[in-house]
Amino acid sequence: MIFDTASLSPTEAYRLLVGGVTPRPIAWISTRSADGIDNIAPYSFFNVASCNPPILWYSQVNPQSGQDKDTLRNLIATRECVVHIVNSQLMEKMNLSCALLPPEQSEFDFAEIESCAGNSVEALAVRDSPIRYECHLREVIQLSSLPSGGTVALLDVKSIYVDDCLWNGTMINQQQLDSVGKMGGDFYSLTTELRKLERP
Repeated sequence: MIFDTASLSPTEAYRLLVGGVTPRPIAWISTRSADGIDNIAPYSFFNVASCNPPILWYSQVNPQSGQDKDTLRNLIATRECVVHIVNSQLMEKMNLSCALLPPEQSEFDFAEIESCAGNSVEALAVRDSPIRYECHLREVIQLSSLPSGGTVALLDVKSIYVDDCLWNGTMINQQQLDSVGKMGGDFYSLTTELRKLERP
């Protein structure tokens, strides 16, 4: 079946995109508002943009309300965040942090997420996250201001935390990382079985 994107509604396009582009890595992003409220939310439109310099990107799918999500508003205000990698131990709390809460309520409190201080940023970090990227905002690129349009944030990575049990001296142990990916709908993928192929 062929779908002409010009004839699709935003919801139909969304379902075809997120149902096929899988699994997607999850950026569980914590920020602190200008008023000192700690926010955290997951984003599965996320990846590495550059290694030299180290830059991550994530994209906000614009809400129907037309207003930016708390994460982007806080990023623009304070210009810093922590990007966490989610493992299976943290899945339930990550999912709880998707709840639509008012800006003055912290998802850390709502989902009972254990936190710790950041190393180089004011935003809180998730204590049990196996990998954390502390970042400063580089640039915001609005691809579309329409509902379901995309707004991309480029993040300069300032420091990286890796759990000692995952670091083998040269690389992050992929078999122990246990990272979670996002599928379409309410589905997630687990990295419980890995297959290694040598590059030609």
